[in-house]
Amino acid sequence: MARIAGVNLPLNKRVVVGLTYVYGIGDSTAAAILEEVGVNPDTQVKDLTEDEAVKLREAVESREVEGDLRRERSQNIKRLQEIGSYRGLRHRRGLPVRGQRTKTNARGRKGPRKLSVAGVKKAPPSAS
Repeated sequence: MARIAGVNLPLNKRVVVGLTYVYGIGDSTAAAILEEVGVNPDTQVKDLTEDEAVKLREAVESREVEGDLRRERSQNIKRLQEIGSYRGLRHRRGLPVRGQRTKTNARGRKGPRKLSVAGVKKAPPSAS
């Protein structure tokens, strides 16, 4: 079992694909790491030797991935909110941060539509 940066890599996938399961490593970074270490990208994760796994583990841990990267990103967002910037306010309200329109679309950020129920009125206040 290949465990790198606290993540179990899927055994039946190629190494270049398996590395992308680590938060902060995408396709190009995975390819760069494998080239740096000297591992064939087409190798299955289950076929890695112990020596290759150790080299991969060291190369990945030299980068900022998983918990450290998540913590840094959340601290950046928290800082924007605390200083009261426009971007911080958008984060706090759950709206798009980078200038997208919100009259239509933006459903991924705003969540599902809130439907108003027709024909339901509040009861008038009782006169007592």
